[in-house]
Amino acid sequence: MIKITHAAGHALVTPGKQSPDGYKEWQVTSEIVKLVMRELETYEGVAQKRIDNPTGKSDIPLNKRCELVNGWSTNVHIDYHLNAYGSGWNNAGGTEIYTYTTKPREAAALAEKIQTNLVKALGFHNRGVKAADFQMVRETEMTAILIEFAFMTNQNEAMKMRTPEYQKRAAKAVVNGLVSQYGLKKKPAVSSTDDVVYRVQVGAFSDIDNAKSLVEDLKAKGYPAIMV
Repeated sequence: MIKITHAAGHALVTPGKQSPDGYKEWQVTSEIVKLVMRELETYEGVAQKRIDNPTGKSDIPLNKRCELVNGWSTNVHIDYHLNAYGSGWNNAGGTEIYTYTTKPREAAALAEKIQTNLVKALGFHNRGVKAADFQMVRETEMTAILIEFAFMTNQNEAMKMRTPEYQKRAAKAVVNGLVSQYGLKKKPAVSSTDDVVYRVQVGAFSDIDNAKSLVEDLKAKGYPAIMV
């Protein structure tokens, strides 16, 4: 069993943390979190929890988020963000992922796998895997990464990341990285009953004439009856 926690960065009510036109970072990252969690539900041996406020109506402090993650004995934590440069539209752009400054081996390996998938899926500039002293990768006691999918101050990237198509691409890239890193296996497919035919026996006779009579009676009523 692997335990994974997810957190969309900030919240709807967090000051700033938005594109120049007012579109909030959380509006994008929350959708990606939901898509990732939904996809991971189709894999065996995965327990997961979202530790930000899923309504976006309050911004849970970082120290509290770390407490929630550590208290659940999480194996992997992923923080979901959009980057920014300045307050107006500009050309700074690309995708990058952060680990802690000590560059823990497992976190770095996971980050590289997800980064490779994200760059391929989104098509934005590859800014690479980096290390930083961010609280969510410093004070969490497990493999932890912080993803910056794109720049919300880059109009091209921001508009793309608002679309369901790019959110799905981002989520799939995250899941693919996790699958590759931890060897996750899909749950067995549930058999569909759409093509199953059920047969009902309505009588058993020692006299063949009685059997034939019932078959004819059923056919007369529209049932495709047979005698065996």
